[in-house]
Amino acid sequence: MASHIVGYPRMGPKRELKFALESFWDGKSSADDLQKVSADLRSDIWKQMSAAGIKYIPSNTFSHYDQVLDTTAMLGAVPPRYGYTSGEIGLDVFFSMARGNASVPAMEMTKWFDTNYHYIVPELGPEVKFSYASHKAVNEYKEAKALGVDTVPVLVGPVSYLLLSKLAKGVDKSFDLLSLLPKILPVYKEVIAELKAAGATWIQFDEPLFVMDLEGHKLEAFSGAYAELESTLSGLNVLVETYFADIPAEAYKTLTSLKGVTAFGFDLVRGTKTIDLIKAGFPEGKYLFAGVVDGRNIWANDLAASLITLQSLEGVVGKDKLVVSTSCSLLHTAVDLINETKLDDEIKSWLAFAAQKVVEVDALAKALAGQTNESFFTANADALSSRRSSPRVTNESVQKAAAALKGSDHRRTTEVSARLDAQQKKLNLPILPTTTIGSFPQTVELRRVRREYKAKKISEEDYVKAIKEEIKKVVDIQEELDIDVLVHGEPERNDMVEYFGEQLSGFAFTANGWVQSYGSRCVKPPVIYGDVSRPKPMTVFWSSTAQSMTKRPMKGMLTGPVTILNWSFVRNDQPRHETCYQIALAIKDEVEDLEKGGIGVIQIDEAALREGLPLRKAEHSFYLDWAVHSFRITNCGVQDSTQIHTHMCYSNFNDIIHSIIDMDADVITIENSRSDEKLLSVFREGVKYGAGIGPGVYDIHSPRIPSTEEIADRINKMLAVLEQNILWVNPDCGLKTRKYTEVKPALKAVVDAAKLIRSQLSSAK
Repeated sequence: MASHIVGYPRMGPKRELKFALESFWDGKSSADDLQKVSADLRSDIWKQMSAAGIKYIPSNTFSHYDQVLDTTAMLGAVPPRYGYTSGEIGLDVFFSMARGNASVPAMEMTKWFDTNYHYIVPELGPEVKFSYASHKAVNEYKEAKALGVDTVPVLVGPVSYLLLSKLAKGVDKSFDLLSLLPKILPVYKEVIAELKAAGATWIQFDEPLFVMDLEGHKLEAFSGAYAELESTLSGLNVLVETYFADIPAEAYKTLTSLKGVTAFGFDLVRGTKTIDLIKAGFPEGKYLFAGVVDGRNIWANDLAASLITLQSLEGVVGKDKLVVSTSCSLLHTAVDLINETKLDDEIKSWLAFAAQKVVEVDALAKALAGQTNESFFTANADALSSRRSSPRVTNESVQKAAAALKGSDHRRTTEVSARLDAQQKKLNLPILPTTTIGSFPQTVELRRVRREYKAKKISEEDYVKAIKEEIKKVVDIQEELDIDVLVHGEPERNDMVEYFGEQLSGFAFTANGWVQSYGSRCVKPPVIYGDVSRPKPMTVFWSSTAQSMTKRPMKGMLTGPVTILNWSFVRNDQPRHETCYQIALAIKDEVEDLEKGGIGVIQIDEAALREGLPLRKAEHSFYLDWAVHSFRITNCGVQDSTQIHTHMCYSNFNDIIHSIIDMDADVITIENSRSDEKLLSVFREGVKYGAGIGPGVYDIHSPRIPSTEEIADRINKMLAVLEQNILWVNPDCGLKTRKYTEVKPALKAVVDAAKLIRSQLSSAK
C-alpha cells in the first residue's frame, strides 16, 4: 500500500533556514551560503521520507518565502516597480517583491486560507507579460533525483493561483482574473514538459480553492484549464490535491471529472463529509490520496480509527488505488519531537510532529497492506487512553465558569459614543492621536537577557533591572517623538501568545516546536492540552511599571482569547469555542486587574480573529458569534472611562466588518497600508463606524522607511471616509521585527504627518 506526504516544513529542526535568510538579508552571508543551507535542508527532508518508506515524496515545496511567490516567479509575473525585464528571476527581485526595498514597497501579504501561514499576493492585470522565469520546480526535482530520490514535483495549480491573486493597481474592477488562464497555461506547459524530460512520472497540482464556495464559472475554469493541459500531461500521473475543508458536492463532481488527472487528494480530517461523497461515487480506475493524518495539529493520530476509515475507502476505490496521505502540508506543524526537552513524557506521548506524522502515514499504509506494526499500534492506543483519563486535562471549576456564560452577551452597558466622551475627559488626547501597536525592536541584547534568565544564568533581580531599563528606553523614545499614547515595548515577551500561555494553566510549551508564519518569521505555538485558567496576574507589574515612567497614557498589552486559540495547537477533544470561552475568562481577570492597577488604556489584540473564519460561508455565523462574544467577555466589566483597544492584521476584513463593529471595542487599529488601503473601501461603500479606528499608515514588515508626505497622503485618504474625531494614526502592526534605525525615522514621519494634518484641519476651520 502506497504512502504520500503533501508537503513538509522548510525551516529545519532548529530554524536553520530562518537564520540563513536573515544573515543573507543583513549582508552577512552570500547567496551561495543561503543556497547551501537550503540544499542541505532539502536533502535531509527527502532522505528522511525515503528512509521512512514514503512512496510519493514531494519536491518544490521548499521555499525561501512562500509557494505562491515561487509561482509568481515561475510565471514571470513581477510588478513593474521592481525593475524586472527578462531572464531567470534572482534573489534580489524575489526578496524585493516579498519585503520591499529602499525605494519601493513590498507586495501585499495575507493569510493562507484559515492558517497562520502567509503568502505574497500576486498583482495581475491585462498588461502582465507572463514568461517562464524561474526553473525552481525542475531544478529541485533534478536535485532530489541526483540524491537517489524520485519525487513528485508540486505546483500551485493555475486556477487556484489566479483566484488567490488580486487586481494590480489601476486595473478596472470588472477585469476577470480567470481571463488570464490562456496566458499562464503556456508557461505551465513548459514546466510540465521540462519535468517530463527530466524523468518525472508524477506531478501534483495544489488546487485548494476547490474547497471554497465557488460560482459555476469558476468551476468551469478548472475544467477548461485541465482540458487545455491534458495533452501536455499525457504520460504523467497527475494528482490534484485539495485541503483544509470539505469539498462541496458540485466541486467534487468537477474535480473528479477533470481531464488528464489520475488521482485526487482530500483532507479527511477537516473534511469528514467528503468521505460520504467518495462513498457515493468515485471514478473507476483513479487513485484516492486519503488525507487521514492531520497536517494542522500536533496530536498523535488515532491509528485504529484511521485504519477503519481507510478500510472502508478501500472497498470503494480498490486496494491498489488507495494511497495513505497527510490531510495537507506538514508545513503547519512543528518538525520533530526528538528535539523536545521541555515536554514531560506523558504529554510528549500524546503528540506527533511532522517527523512522527511521516511514520504514522507509513504505519497506516503498511497496516492496510496487512503488515501491522503491533507494538506501534499498541503504544498509540495506550497514549490515547492516557490522554483521555489524565487528571491534568480537566478542571471542574473552569468548566462550570465557562458553562455559566450562557444566557448573556456580555456587552458593556453604555454605548460607545458615551464611553468615548468619558475617555476623552480622562485622556485629553488631540485629534488624530498617535500610537503604536505594542512591540518595539527585539534587540540581540534583549533576547540574550531573556535567554539567560530562562537558563537561570542571571538572577531575577538582574533580569527585572534589565527589562526596566529597556522599558525606560522605549518610553523615552516615544516621549521624544511626541507620541500620544505609549506602549512599554513588550521587552519581557518573545512571542505574544507564548508569553501568556506560559502563565496560564492547561498549556504546555516546546523547546523547538517552531512553525513558519512567513518568510523567516517563525512562531512556537503553545499546546493547549487541558482546561484553561489564570493562576495569577500576568502583565500588571510591567504595565504599571511603565505607566510610572510617564504622565502620558500607557497601554496595557494583552493577546485576545480568539488569537491565543488560533495561534496555538488546540486540544481536539472538545469544541474549539469551549476552549476559547475558558481563555476569555482568564483574560477578563487580567483586564480587570490592569484597570485596578491604574492602566486606563488596555489593548486586547485579536490579530487572528479573521484568520479562524471557516472557509465555507454556511459556517461563518456560528464562528463569528462565539469569537466576538469571547472578545466582549474579556472587557465587559471595565468602567466607561477605561479605553479598550483591539488590533487586527494581515487578513481581508471587509467581509466581517459588521462583526468587528459588534466586538464593541472603543478603538481598533487595523492593517491597511500593505493591502493598498483595501480596508477603506468598505467605508466608501457606506458602512458607518462610530468607534475609534486607526488604519495602519505604513507597512512594518518592510525595511523601507516612509516619508512624512506619504503618510500624510494616507491620512487624507482616511479622512475622506472617516470622521476626524474617531481617526487614530499608527503603523500597521508591532515593531519587534524591525531595527531601531528603521523604527525611529518611520515613527517620526508618523508623528510629523499627524501634526501636519492637524495643523491643516485647524487652519481650515
